[in-house]
Amino acid sequence: MTSPATRLRPGDQLASTVCSTRVVVIRAAEGQPVIACGGSPMVAAAAATARPAPSGGADAATLIGKRYTDAAGTLELLCTVSGSGALSCDGVPMTIKAAKPLPASD
Repeated sequence: MTSPATRLRPGDQLASTVCSTRVVVIRAAEGQPVIACGGSPMVAAAAATARPAPSGGADAATLIGKRYTDAAGTLELLCTVSGSGALSCDGVPMTIKAAKPLPASD
């Protein structure tokens, strides 16, 4: 799915090849980023197959229901199935998107 010839679009579903992680693209970045989980590129959810052990520490994990974003904030993924691999975009680890604070109601 994230090969150089493929472009990400909102709604695309990706699956890890090394753990049970599955994500949905919420916001797509310009260009053609390589999305990886546990050190291996993710594939289209329909094409997911075997899952060898991920590369990364024991504390690296994706959490269900959390949104992950790249450093520039141009790519956003929603985790639909948690797993033991860490997400990365073009080799740079993705971070959990922080919730926006609510306005004061004084």
